[in-house]
Amino acid sequence: MNRIIKKVLVFTVSIWGLPLSVWAQKLKPDPALQRGIAEISAGFKGDVGIYVLNLENGKTAGIQVDSVFPTASIVKVPILVGLFNQIEKGNLQYHMPLIYRDSLKYGGSGLMQFFRDSTATEVSVLAALMMSYSDNTSSLWNQQLAGGGEQINLLMEQYGLQQTRVNSRTKGRADIWKVYGWGQTTPREMASLLVKIRNGEIVSKSASERMYRLMTKAYYDENALSQIPPYVQAAAKSGAVNDSRSEVVLVNAPHGDYVFYVGAKNIKDQSWTNDNEASVLIRKISAFLWQYFESKSNWKQP
Repeated sequence: MNRIIKKVLVFTVSIWGLPLSVWAQKLKPDPALQRGIAEISAGFKGDVGIYVLNLENGKTAGIQVDSVFPTASIVKVPILVGLFNQIEKGNLQYHMPLIYRDSLKYGGSGLMQFFRDSTATEVSVLAALMMSYSDNTSSLWNQQLAGGGEQINLLMEQYGLQQTRVNSRTKGRADIWKVYGWGQTTPREMASLLVKIRNGEIVSKSASERMYRLMTKAYYDENALSQIPPYVQAAAKSGAVNDSRSEVVLVNAPHGDYVFYVGAKNIKDQSWTNDNEASVLIRKISAFLWQYFESKSNWKQP
C-alpha cells in the first residue's frame, strides 16, 4: 500500500485526532461546561489556559485555547514521540542496551541522576522513567536519542502542531527558550496530541499504543488524577516550574473518553505546597469535569 493511500485511509478514520463520529455531529461549544470552567478559574492570580473536549459527543469548552504556555515537563510528550519515531525507523530498539554516564546527570525530578556511572540500562527504562517519574536526566538523554529538538519539532509540524515545540538545547530557539523554557504548547494542541496518540495516529498504531501505556503510569498523581476514581484509566503528563503549572489528561471514562489541558503561567503563588493556587485550580477543574461528564458516579475523593 503506497503512502498516499495510507494517508487517505487515516484521514477517513479521523480528523485532527477526533473520530469521524464526533465530526459528523460537529464540535459543540457547551455553554454550561464553559460557565463551569470560567467560574472555577475566575480571580486566578496569573494567566490561565484550559481546553476540554469530550470525544464521545464533541462537547467542548476552553479559555485561551490557542495561547502559548510553557510546557515545563509536558515537553516530555513530544520527546516521547521523537524517541518512538527513531524506534519505528529502526535507528533504536525499545530494549536496546545503554550505559549511563555521570556526564548525563541533570538535577530536578527523577531517579536516573542517582545511578552510578557505568550502570547498564536500556531505552525502555529511559522512556518509563521519563513518563512515570518525569525524570529529567533520562528525558534529556531521550531528546538526544530522538535526534534533538530540531527533529522533534519537525515531527510536531508534520502532525499539524504549529506552536508545540522543544526549545531547550535546540538550534535557533535560544531567545524563545528565555521566554517559555524547555518547551511550549497551547491548550488545544497538547490535548490534540494526546488524542492522536490515543487514536493510534502518532508514528504508528503499535508505537502509539506503547506511548499511551507509558502515559497511564504517572507517579505524580496528586493533582488532576486525584480527582478521578483510581479504577478509571487516565493517560497524563504534568509540568511545573516556579511561575507555571500545567497538566494534560485523557480520561477513559465509562460514558466516553474526554481530554483536558489546564495550564497557568505568570502565576503569583510560586509555592511548592499542596495548596498552591495553580495546583488547586487543576484539581478543581479535574473534579468538575469528572462530575460533569460522569454525573451518575457516586465516587468521591476520600
